[in-house]
Amino acid sequence: MSISVKTQATLLLTAHFSKAGSDGVKPLTAREWSRFAEWLKYKSLDPERLLAGNLNALLTGWHDKTAPIQRITALLDRGPALALSMEKWLRSGLWVMTRSDPDYPAGLKQRLNCDSPAVLFGCGRRSLLGNGGLAVIGSRNAHSRDLEYSQRLGALASDAGISIISGGARGVDETSMLGALEAEGTAVGVLADSLLKACSSVKYRRHLVNSNLVLVSPFNPESGFNTGNAMQRNKYIYCLSDVALAVHSGKKGGTWTGARENLSKNWVPLWVKRTEDPEAGNDTLISLGASEAPSNLEHVSIKLFFPQATDPQKILQNTSKHLLTASEQASLLDETKADPDVKISSPVECNTEQATGEVCRESHADKDVVYDAIQKVELLQTTLYDVFIVKAQELCKDEARSTDELVAALLVNKTQMNDWLKQAVADGKLKKITRPVRYETVNGKQESLPL
Repeated sequence: MSISVKTQATLLLTAHFSKAGSDGVKPLTAREWSRFAEWLKYKSLDPERLLAGNLNALLTGWHDKTAPIQRITALLDRGPALALSMEKWLRSGLWVMTRSDPDYPAGLKQRLNCDSPAVLFGCGRRSLLGNGGLAVIGSRNAHSRDLEYSQRLGALASDAGISIISGGARGVDETSMLGALEAEGTAVGVLADSLLKACSSVKYRRHLVNSNLVLVSPFNPESGFNTGNAMQRNKYIYCLSDVALAVHSGKKGGTWTGARENLSKNWVPLWVKRTEDPEAGNDTLISLGASEAPSNLEHVSIKLFFPQATDPQKILQNTSKHLLTASEQASLLDETKADPDVKISSPVECNTEQATGEVCRESHADKDVVYDAIQKVELLQTTLYDVFIVKAQELCKDEARSTDELVAALLVNKTQMNDWLKQAVADGKLKKITRPVRYETVNGKQESLPL
């Protein structure tokens, strides 16, 4: 495994290669790197050009008070430190992603612009970074009721095929992530420290191997806890998500500061659970504009937190793009649009001064519009489930198949596959065999698609 010369140059300019960050010269901040990268682009220079040729000649014309040529030169002269660190990190299963990579999460670029991290270190399924999800944040020393609530949030998200995005810290963060993962869902952990150690931990290893988890950090993978880094990574949790929910917040600290910043910057809609704790800042966050989340999740649908996620085209893309061909998707969408029994309501657009080009985060639609949109999504999901049943029964007719075999054959997200298999067994369409778990068509009877 290796990294490109372009990535090497970016790492030399922006990353620490020692645990305590005592490299002797301070790497460029995200904003400094943005200025320098923009200048390189203007000069038609790729970063890798800086590692060969006459550096002083190449940097002629670069003037910056905080990032002078001497600092740039010193950073690029750290080749041996880079080689030693990357050899260790890559051997341990880590990967590195830069802002110029095509799969760098768009949410970070769009919401943070020049403040998006120049480099991300990670392990696990990196494509999860671009899927959005529900950010769950809260205190490390949370009450048992809040931990039960967090675990339930993770399970609800898993059932809906939505990733949990959190910070991986003890308490609410870790509980919500494990709640999703133990229910065979997916999770994104944005770590402020000790990425290398976390990637080899027992609690995460199985989920990393099963591609249900990605752990990521913009900081040195071996760095220890640092309050500044912990505060800084909060914005990344919000900006990788679609919606955020604060389970418990103090009146100071990381959860409080991050929630206040999100409300100020309006990155994503924020929900906050009320609490009886007199020392908590939950009620204040609600008074500042956050939406109140239900205190009991017993009969709550995860759709409550995602009012904007009812676009049928997005549902098709996210849940069926591997199950149906492009033409089949288009045909299915046309059929549902033409169905006179299903009303499709257009989302209300935001004032461009509030959120240009985005669906309004504050729903101004009436209850009938929201109901129609949800009904539309449910119809699409049911239709896709019917297609799944036909294809799964065909595969399981002559030989019982495992979940992984069906995932590989149909190229469906594993979380969605588990949901459909549970439903298929409940509906009597498939029979579940244990030791090991496999599925077979009931009595050889196979469904057919309606003409």
